[in-house]
Amino acid sequence: MKRLLLVLPCCIGDVVLATATLTALRRAYPQAHITWAVGTWSRGVIEQHPALDAVLDTGEAALPVKSVGGFLHFVRQVRAGHFDAVVSLVRSPLMSAALRLTGIPVRAGLDSNGRGFGYTHRAPVNPRERRHEAEIYLSAAAALGLDTTGCYANIPVLDSDRAAIRQRLDQPYWVVNPAGGRNPGMTLDLKRWPPQHFAALIERLSPRLRAAPVLLGGPADGPILEAVAAHLRTKPLLIAGGLSFGEIAALAAGSVFYLGNDTGLTHLAAAAGARTAMIFGPSDPMRYAPFTPDSLALWKPSAVEAGGVWAGVPAGWSWERDGIGVDETEIRLCEWLHL
Repeated sequence: MKRLLLVLPCCIGDVVLATATLTALRRAYPQAHITWAVGTWSRGVIEQHPALDAVLDTGEAALPVKSVGGFLHFVRQVRAGHFDAVVSLVRSPLMSAALRLTGIPVRAGLDSNGRGFGYTHRAPVNPRERRHEAEIYLSAAAALGLDTTGCYANIPVLDSDRAAIRQRLDQPYWVVNPAGGRNPGMTLDLKRWPPQHFAALIERLSPRLRAAPVLLGGPADGPILEAVAAHLRTKPLLIAGGLSFGEIAALAAGSVFYLGNDTGLTHLAAAAGARTAMIFGPSDPMRYAPFTPDSLALWKPSAVEAGGVWAGVPAGWSWERDGIGVDETEIRLCEWLHL
């Protein structure tokens, strides 16, 4: 195969997890030209990836084939690439139909409840099975007969991004991301650990880590960073936007430790090589934990929807009753970090 297309438009965390599949494809086809069909929201995460040759920008929508116009535009985009094979990590029957219409001869993809009817090679998916998303994605590559062992999420960090972060931070630091839960496909603020919990943990851990805390979020996350800072005796460095995805990866990789919610930037940190802990609430770490060897999922087991976050949140779920508390989080982190 000379020209391959990988399809996963959204969102940041999912795209990061799918880099394990990109690794499997590149290992199997070292000379192939590989393009990733990815949305504008997420393309910056992977467009510099060394295993990738090109990016096909599918636009702002989480699912570019959802409208009639978007469907037809996507089919035209893909046809213009003259691909020999496609690997689709999208469960939508609309994507399955669109890729069938492109005429690509080899089409591998996920088949959840018959939605993969348009693929020549189907990877069965049981939506109620507790299975990691990255492993589900890898099953699409395995449907082509590829070896996926040892493939993890990975975001290589550029030297130029490391240098940019060193100019900004010249002391030991650790990163806290209290934001997340929002992307073009979903808004689920309940995934955010309470700001006062983060603040209490920062006060306890910073002296033991011998590192300054850095609060990290996206361009719209200034209010939640300020909400955490309001509970701290000393105001930390706040970074709400202003960094590229590459620089965020470098910030994480250069930190003593990274702590965040179940969100895309935390997945990015783990894939960039940072020692990363992810806090879970109404989402299941069995499905969504970082797919890297050196990471920790912090979760108080509670009832969650069998179909994952797309199935919603159990009625009445609350951090106070159902979520992991500050004391248990501190104990588990100190054990993991050998503090």
